[in-house]
Amino acid sequence: MSDNRQDAAATTADSAPHKLPVRTLVAASIGNAIEWYDWTIYATFLIYFATQFFPSDNPELALVNTTATYAVAFFFRPVGGWLLGRLADVRGRKAAMILTIVMMAGGSLAIGLLPTYEQVGWLAPILLLLARISQGMSLGGEVSNASAYLAEIAPRGRRGRYSSFFYISTGSALLLASLLGAFLSSVLSDDQLREYGWRIPFIVGGLLAVAGLYLRRTISETEQFEQNKNKAVRTKRPLLTTITQHPKAVGQLVGITLLNTLNYYVFFSALTPYAVESQKADDNDVFIALSVGTALFIALQYPAGKLSDRFGRRPQLLFWSAALACLMIPLSKLITPGAGLPQLLVVFCTGLGLYALMSSIAPAIMSELFPTELRGVGIGAWYNITVAIFGGTAPLVITSMANAGHPDLFFVYVTVGAVIAFLTIFTLRETAHEELK
Repeated sequence: MSDNRQDAAATTADSAPHKLPVRTLVAASIGNAIEWYDWTIYATFLIYFATQFFPSDNPELALVNTTATYAVAFFFRPVGGWLLGRLADVRGRKAAMILTIVMMAGGSLAIGLLPTYEQVGWLAPILLLLARISQGMSLGGEVSNASAYLAEIAPRGRRGRYSSFFYISTGSALLLASLLGAFLSSVLSDDQLREYGWRIPFIVGGLLAVAGLYLRRTISETEQFEQNKNKAVRTKRPLLTTITQHPKAVGQLVGITLLNTLNYYVFFSALTPYAVESQKADDNDVFIALSVGTALFIALQYPAGKLSDRFGRRPQLLFWSAALACLMIPLSKLITPGAGLPQLLVVFCTGLGLYALMSSIAPAIMSELFPTELRGVGIGAWYNITVAIFGGTAPLVITSMANAGHPDLFFVYVTVGAVIAFLTIFTLRETAHEELK
């Protein structure tokens, strides 16, 4: 009877007239969009600015050092997720989200204006690392707090649709980064890109934050936070509490985020330098294929979120993880020396089309695992620890394996992650039609 009542409620919610609060959804999502834009342009353009921050007499070592800086910043994400997540739980989602966008914008502008190794020596990579640490901490708090905000303002039976705006905005920002890469690579020579062209997208990212900050200041706090803030304040050792009182939720979050992270970084970050540097694909073709795949990714977000509201999160996640487990290695075989645009389109559109099934409902899934008083710190800490371990090292691992002559092993690694996620999803309880705790 309980399942029948839930199905009836879901049907009623789905058919009842409802006007989406688009301005609020955009305001909540835009910070994440700007932050992911900044992170993506770093991964996308690092092949051009690596020798600007490290000695240019050894380009391969400079590339490894630059990807290592990318990885190190990831390990500050859990710190940001823990601190800013706790801030959101006790002081409010709005205050925490405003702080994160300010930190990320500052880091992006700093990178775009930093002096080079030739100008200031080893001070250049140190300043680069500090800017990346600021970005790492802010992104650690942004994902958890924006996810919690979207889930908490959504009516019952519509969390998937509300959550989809998280990656609609993010995908739009990633598309902007990709199109900017395609434009700059077509109008500037490699020498110009390495000399000054790489700075342009970082400065653009910093300027975009102004609009984001304005929109964030206009949003209201969630009712769920207001109702539970005293409970959050009274909770001592909240991170430890997530383990002692919600160990299954922590394990599920880690297992699903493992593949979520690898899926993102393979197709949005790692494959670009892999295809261009290791497989000698045309960089303009790679950027075009990534742009088309990203456009598909954006277009699928809302339909996939709506689908999960109707039929549940679990079936959608099982299909996503199973498909990646089966297709990851075959897709990698299409990226060969001299791979053309049609092959690259198949790779990026398939990978990002599948990823939309997960990304569209990621905020809802994570928020449904923890109660309101622990939601910010629970998602912030455990999500970001997993991302740091598996996402932060993805470009470094794929570059190192390629340099060692075994690039295909990385895709086996991703396939194993897909199998782990598939098994984890089997333990999930369906929560699409339940009230948020």
